Amino acid sequence: MTETLAALLLAHVAADFLLQPDRMVANKRKPLWFAAHIAIVLATAIAATGSLHPALLALAAAHAAIDAAKLASRRSDATAFTLDQAAHLASIAATALLAPTLFSTGLWGAQSQLPVLFALAAGALWTIRAGGHAIGHLMQPWADEITLDGLTNGGRVIGQLERGLIFLMVLGGLPEGIGFLIAAKSVLRFGTVREESRLSEYVIIGTLASFGWALVSAWATLALITTLPPLGIPAFPP
Repeated sequence: MTETLAALLLAHVAADFLLQPDRMVANKRKPLWFAAHIAIVLATAIAATGSLHPALLALAAAHAAIDAAKLASRRSDATAFTLDQAAHLASIAATALLAPTLFSTGLWGAQSQLPVLFALAAGALWTIRAGGHAIGHLMQPWADEITLDGLTNGGRVIGQLERGLIFLMVLGGLPEGIGFLIAAKSVLRFGTVREESRLSEYVIIGTLASFGWALVSAWATLALITTLPPLGIPAFPP
């Protein structure tokens, strides 16, 4: 079951956060754009599992229903994002529970190393890309109060880099490096906003949320890969 879960998780994060550009999100109320997104959802699920099982059609239909409900609510805040993703993850878990052999009986079933690679890729995308959307929604209520002078999308790139580094540090067994990352960002970023309380608080909230998201995502990825067949990479002698 966990092999199927890892494959479906990768398919989901790829479809929602890697293969869904801003233009598609902006035009999602239009039938053709909506249908294109659901087609990508189905295609990624088929590609990840190597299967044409009818359960994948049901999963794509569930994805469409969840997205339609979110569009109908006309909400785009952090709560709407959380409920939307929780519903998607629940549908993925239900599919893996009801059809646990989707991966093992699919085209890639003989490749025992793939599920853990899928889990790592899904965890990285969830940490870096999904985390950016989550933090963006969280910070939106205060965005209009803040004037940021800097590179275009510079904050987004910084957030992606810091979450990616934390993900690698946790999975690499080097959590002490996170303290260095916090100290480095404090010196490089917080010093420029110390005179502006609103901006300072905005940066601190965003940073703590970003770090928290990355830590929880990395720990969840570790928990998943411990249930999967190992890659078989030998440990190097000390």
